[in-house]
Amino acid sequence: MDIFKSFDVSASAMVAQKIRLNTIASNLANADTTRTPEGGPYRRRDVVFSSVLLDETRGLEGVRVVDVVEDNSPPRVIYSPGHPDADARGFVKMPNVNIIEEMVNMMVATRAYEANVNAFNITKAMYLKALELGR
Repeated sequence: MDIFKSFDVSASAMVAQKIRLNTIASNLANADTTRTPEGGPYRRRDVVFSSVLLDETRGLEGVRVVDVVEDNSPPRVIYSPGHPDADARGFVKMPNVNIIEEMVNMMVATRAYEANVNAFNITKAMYLKALELGR
């Protein structure tokens, strides 16, 4: 029995939350990007998680990132006739990024990351105590 598999559970979740935080940071950084190489405004991205079986005999599951997908909601449209990307009527298509929603997502991802760090540290402390008892 591999006692370190429980570390893998927390570590997989921390890696997944790190990718989520990087994606959220990208969304925030591009909240005003009206022109992308693909054409049009930046499209918000979101991370898709999935469970993955780490240890079949013990039923341990971890988390992995399956994909980073674009949000298909329509872009925001604002009136800004002086903007270089404005259409003939003066309207500009802006990214579909909601700053408040992204900040809430960032706080949730940070809390999830912290919870997994705590679980990792508690497991480590438990194993160290077990080693002390074995002396």
